Amino acid sequence: MQHPDENASAGKLQSYYCDMHIHIGRTSSGQAVKISASNNLTFENIAVEASERKGIQMIGIIDCHSPSVQEDILQCLDSGVMQEIDGGGIAYRDTVILLGSEIEIREGGRGAAHVLAYFPDMGTMREFTGWMAGYMKNVQLSSQRIYVSPLELQQEITARGGLLIPAHVFTPHKGLYGSMADRMSEVFDLNGIAGIELGLSADSSMAGRISELDAYSFLTNSDAHSLGKIGREYNRIDMAKPSFAEFRQALQASNGRRISANYGLNPRLGKYHRTYCVGCDSILDEGSDVHDLVRCPYCGSTKLVQGVFDRILNIADRTEPVVPESRPSYHYQVPLEFIPGLGKSSMSKLLDAFGTEMNILHQATEAELATVAGEGLAASIVMARNGTLPLSAGGGGSYGKVLR
Repeated sequence: MQHPDENASAGKLQSYYCDMHIHIGRTSSGQAVKISASNNLTFENIAVEASERKGIQMIGIIDCHSPSVQEDILQCLDSGVMQEIDGGGIAYRDTVILLGSEIEIREGGRGAAHVLAYFPDMGTMREFTGWMAGYMKNVQLSSQRIYVSPLELQQEITARGGLLIPAHVFTPHKGLYGSMADRMSEVFDLNGIAGIELGLSADSSMAGRISELDAYSFLTNSDAHSLGKIGREYNRIDMAKPSFAEFRQALQASNGRRISANYGLNPRLGKYHRTYCVGCDSILDEGSDVHDLVRCPYCGSTKLVQGVFDRILNIADRTEPVVPESRPSYHYQVPLEFIPGLGKSSMSKLLDAFGTEMNILHQATEAELATVAGEGLAASIVMARNGTLPLSAGGGGSYGKVLR
């Protein structure tokens, strides 16, 4: 992979690693933003982590609608630590930040769902905040419900030149398909959807059972609630340089720009992959017929939380998945922090040797890794990057596990 600036001015396309869904826990002054996120997830700390440790070249911070977050952003710009760039976005060293917002929608008789909105610059984001403040109880906080229809929200985003992407669409917790509708067309104008975020418990093949998704680019993002979770899922995007304008073209697969690869957890590791029984705390991972169950086969309870895989089988309009030829490859990859035996000391040595986590996962050979971390860990890292570590399934809000 070439340096982010190399040949960009000439319009030649490069590949960049991108994680477009990262939360802010607190502002630098201590103001709460995402209650469930870590306190050290500030705007500047996220930029430093993504650029210097992770090696991720474009990120989406999706709580930038919060006025207190905007104060932090302006401080970073005024101090010269960061700069707004042509094409939209804010640059910190080798990483570009796109300004985003996560918003909860609800419509009569339906469950709630989360959507992501991205805007090119601070002026547009602040204007959008001003509009949302009239329809939201607390615009300071992350992922708050907005009291307008999904269609009206969509129109407000697109009218401002923004991008609307439904978030973690299949999860039972605030996913559009998981908790709101059988079809996206029931709540949105499909022409105003910029892309789809799959979420940690789904992959391209699973989504390929729903035909209305064929036209969209898929994103795999971390939904990070702590600094360490940044980059647990991410994308490779081919662009001239990281920016809002280039991201838009990549989602449209326009002028050669495209999402060229998704790197995500095997869905079996996701917290909501299979149906979970609240009654006996069991994950029902017994085969495809689980999606038809109304009672737990172990205890008889009807208190079942339907998993992503089982929900997709229920709403699918295809018996077999269809993956268009234009769809990028989906790479099962286990994050480094999931690897048994890879503790802080070994991780520190690897980072000293290879610079960033992206270099460890994509550039270092097994032999090079072994000289730093030993043959056993090197083999596990290679299996993690290839998606071949043995796993147990997740469900009911608990991650699956690496069994090695």
